[in-house]
Amino acid sequence: MKAELIIEFFSQVHTAFIAFLIFLAEILLSVVSKRKKFRSNSTRKKTSMKTIKFLTAATILCLTFLNQSNAQDSSAVKKDDPNAPEIAFENETHDYGTIKQGADGGCEFKFKNIGKDPLVISNARGSCGCTVPTWPKEPIMKGQTGVIKVHYDTKRVGAFTKTITLNSNAKSDTKVLTIKGVVEASPDANDQTMPIKTNLGPLENSK
Repeated sequence: MKAELIIEFFSQVHTAFIAFLIFLAEILLSVVSKRKKFRSNSTRKKTSMKTIKFLTAATILCLTFLNQSNAQDSSAVKKDDPNAPEIAFENETHDYGTIKQGADGGCEFKFKNIGKDPLVISNARGSCGCTVPTWPKEPIMKGQTGVIKVHYDTKRVGAFTKTITLNSNAKSDTKVLTIKGVVEASPDANDQTMPIKTNLGPLENSK
């Protein structure tokens, strides 16, 4: 209940601030319109453009500040909420060790919702296109477990360290998992047998 009141309060503050910005813009435009009467057409255009640019920049800055503040407030509310879901992994790093080129690059990260409210994972993304995660789309209830499946493209030879970033409604809304290992070139990739030459040419006929 306390968390809902806090969220409602910040929502009202956000609405009031937007209304204030609109009111301020109307005042500035009114002042500009009055000053237009005493200036030439060219000067009026320059003044109007400057005013529009100023208002646009001010609005963008204010909205950016408000969005950052709301995100921080929302995160703080979740951390203070005793019922908020919480995600706990058995391991946050998977080491493949040394594997052959073209080998199975799949692995799993098992987790559990140790909070009270249902856990919802909204997104999971790999640090590059060679790392593809799959995550459960349904809510994970209190005490239930789930699995994040990750597939790494082992066609790439050499050492690697990649990350998977998860976004959820948990207390810590961002979680980073890591995979690492070394892909060893497959012998089949370097095995190029030279063709056997069967035609001996003129030397054979001279014998």
